[in-house]
Amino acid sequence: MGRATKTYEGQRIPAETVALRAAREYLEETYPHLDVGSDVIVDVRLGEGSGDLKDVFGEDGEAVPMANDTSYGVGHAPLTETEQIVYNTERRLNTAYAADNPEVGPDIKVMGKREGDHIDVTVAVAMIDSYLDSLAEYRNAVEDVREYVADLATEYTDRTVTVHVNTADDYDDGAIYLTTTGLSAEQGDDGSVGRGNRANGLITPNRPMSMEATSGKNPINHIGKIYNLLSTEIAESVVADVDGIRQLQIRLLSQIGRPIDHPHVADAMVSTEDGVELGEIRDEIRAAIDEELAGVTDITQRVIDGELSTF
Repeated sequence: MGRATKTYEGQRIPAETVALRAAREYLEETYPHLDVGSDVIVDVRLGEGSGDLKDVFGEDGEAVPMANDTSYGVGHAPLTETEQIVYNTERRLNTAYAADNPEVGPDIKVMGKREGDHIDVTVAVAMIDSYLDSLAEYRNAVEDVREYVADLATEYTDRTVTVHVNTADDYDDGAIYLTTTGLSAEQGDDGSVGRGNRANGLITPNRPMSMEATSGKNPINHIGKIYNLLSTEIAESVVADVDGIRQLQIRLLSQIGRPIDHPHVADAMVSTEDGVELGEIRDEIRAAIDEELAGVTDITQRVIDGELSTF
């Protein structure tokens, strides 16, 4: 649901048909154990946008669109050890590990917590019933996931790590995280855009972050999408290109109607490595940020091509 352009220069655009087909294809590709034809109902509710906001796309030939909203995006780099463990646990369980262990469903949630030199990782994995014939097999699958994540964590930290998997299970009562499709949505736990992962694939409540949802918005001038993607891209790029940065946080603020390559505010908060003065690298950081801002329209094509994930 949302808004879409349904006619352009007298030509009708079948927006509802396109949206329905895209949604069904995505569900079928992403959740192979979900029968899209019978397990879910896909409907469409598309309205048209405000005439004033349609104009901020700019006239034909304009290279840089104007922001459709006054909004805020934030990104940081590099990821901490705990953040790297959380990020890679979910990604690798859902790819390489699931390919060899089909009982692992795609609905995976990971929480990481560090206290001093100890990290706790809690993993919730929706197991698929058709691959597990007994409670014993389920328990083995849970233990295999725990061992895999514990081993994975050693790639990113020398601290001690304790891994917990499916902690709500009660084996005595037979209450376990067993599903048909590998999704907790079977019980109505379907989540909502805006409450899930941010553009960098993480939810980081101890870091400044925007509440804007990056998914479900156009990648041309919807600044709630673009500036969250761009701020993350800038942080990662600058840290990779400029030596001496321990942590970098980028904050971008848009103003409606303003060209998206000229944010109302572009702010960098830098923590340097020991022995490095900020003055030594300030100009290099500023130049790198300006270069990224000048290429903001590249974000649009990279999203369309599937190179950038919004979650």
